[in-house]
Amino acid sequence: MEPVQLLSPDGTLREDERYSPFLEALDDAGLRDLYRHMALERRFDQEATSLQRQGQLALWVPALGQEAAQVGTIAALKPTDRVFPTYREHAMALYRGISAEELMATFRATKHAGWDPHAYNFHGYSIVLAAQTLHAAGWAMAVKQDERLGLRARDKAADEIVLACLGDGASSQGDVHESMVFASSYELPLLYFIQNNHWAISVPTATQSRHPLVHRADGYGFEGVRVDGNDVLASYAVAAEMAQQIRSGSGPKLIESVTYRIGAHTTADDPTKYRSDDEVQAWTAKDPITRFRSWLESGDRADQAYFTQVQEEAEELATELRRAVLAMESIDIERVFDTVYAEPHRQVEMEKAWLKDYEAGFAEAGGDK
Repeated sequence: MEPVQLLSPDGTLREDERYSPFLEALDDAGLRDLYRHMALERRFDQEATSLQRQGQLALWVPALGQEAAQVGTIAALKPTDRVFPTYREHAMALYRGISAEELMATFRATKHAGWDPHAYNFHGYSIVLAAQTLHAAGWAMAVKQDERLGLRARDKAADEIVLACLGDGASSQGDVHESMVFASSYELPLLYFIQNNHWAISVPTATQSRHPLVHRADGYGFEGVRVDGNDVLASYAVAAEMAQQIRSGSGPKLIESVTYRIGAHTTADDPTKYRSDDEVQAWTAKDPITRFRSWLESGDRADQAYFTQVQEEAEELATELRRAVLAMESIDIERVFDTVYAEPHRQVEMEKAWLKDYEAGFAEAGGDK
């Protein structure tokens, strides 16, 4: 199955009977805003990587190369739709209005979660691989039940759908299987968004699945569509079309967004050990931001002044990110343990005592924590 592509790498916009009509919702300002969000995330990503290399973050998860897949998809949804991310959906988080400080609190380990999920309809990052797909199915099941019983709260949209984000690596987890079984059986308003960036850390997608991941949907009885994840217009149109179907009561859908992780899996990873420079260079030439900018310029939809303005805004975001990270204070270690359960828990108390003894050992030795 060839991925849906509307904007080719050479800048040619193709017509597609099924998906092109959904681009009519985007005027020139809307198109420029897609570029803006991609550019902002990339600069944010670069600054976060620098902070990690300078010892200010223990770990960072780059999303370099996946900007179009994320921005196009989130832009096609309503603000009232619920998103369950993995740990790499930085463009989506920023699009929903989550600040640099809120986003980085998790990576700086200064809070359990950096933001209020209910304020943005965007849940906290899921570090446990694929767990968010079960959470998404549970939320979608509640949405379906509330609609059936007429119990939708006044602050909830009547046509709310749920987006479950996952990567090609997570698609091999049993949690995904269980989530899709429930989604299909109960015809849940749930859209699965697989970002196939070709590598699950060091394991290529071809090793994980002998067939394209989009075909996973067939096994559960719902539709899946492959899209060129480096094409922000196709990403937007496919997500908009599928969201429309789900709102109409068609049940779950799946998008396999074929993109590429240009950088490392995380800053603890060395991708040169398992993939070739030729492969990386070939995908770098398909850069989603460069492709979209060229098209905007060729159609006089954006001028140099606009791109300069976006660049300045991106630099301001990077400056704010650095300021926020350096100003963050360490979390009270007691609170980390005391907020796990509502009531005291023996295992948690044992772990807290062990950590205190461990830290005390450094103090006795005259070293730093």
